[in-house]
Amino acid sequence: MKRIYIYGASGHGLVVADIARACGYDEVVFVDDGDNEFQSFEEIISNTNIPIAFGVGANKIRKKLFEKVERSGFKLATLIHPSSIVSQSATIGKGSVVMPLVIVNAKAQIGNGVILNSGCVIEHECSIGDFVHISPSVALAGNVSIGELTHIGIGSSVIQGISIGSSSIVGAGSVVVKNIKNNKKAYGNPCCMIGDIIE
Repeated sequence: MKRIYIYGASGHGLVVADIARACGYDEVVFVDDGDNEFQSFEEIISNTNIPIAFGVGANKIRKKLFEKVERSGFKLATLIHPSSIVSQSATIGKGSVVMPLVIVNAKAQIGNGVILNSGCVIEHECSIGDFVHISPSVALAGNVSIGELTHIGIGSSVIQGISIGSSSIVGAGSVVVKNIKNNKKAYGNPCCMIGDIIE
């Protein structure tokens, strides 16, 4: 029997569990450190022979959990839904999740702990940093670069060659036609920076 832990039992975790089953895992066990019925991480810490995937949508929390799990010696599962199309020349980092109907084209580089959410398109030679969340139906044209911990909102589009910095947020439905720096909030059509994100 092929078994996997999903760290995070929220709605996002339920979707990740479905992907794990589609990838051939027979038993999915949720792990959550909240006050609930699920096992905590401390309760499974000796079972490092079972891989872990992440069911947490918040980028910073996912990064912290990723680092804790990796330090503890677990294998970090990378899950790619069978309906997705991933180029043989693309790379996808450990602990990332590729949801249904995603397209990742030639020589795209996807970092660790990334979420490529349902139906997004990552075109040729894009570079996506660690712990980024690309929301459903986002389209990135060729050679787009996105820094770590950034969130691209649902239904947004980014034209070719754009650079979006780290720890930034692009609001839903935006059309990005200019570069965005680190730690910025931006949204609109055309997308405009509206403020800073204070760490």
